[in-house]
Amino acid sequence: MHTQINIFDKPIERIRKACQLMGRGADFDRKLPELETYLEGLVANGETSEERLTLSGLTFVKQAR
Repeated sequence: MHTQINIFDKPIERIRKACQLMGRGADFDRKLPELETYLEGLVANGETSEERLTLSGLTFVKQAR
């Protein structure tokens, strides 16, 4: 049995929900490819905390208009 764990699933879903609550769902959808790349870079630099990835990702989407 092969199980794949994706560290980005929870942070991305949390960011999506937060953006929708703030009325920025369109921003999230537009920035999703760049957000994934940004989060991959953070993980490559050693970040593994889902909470920090969520906060950093939300800040990224918020700044990127």
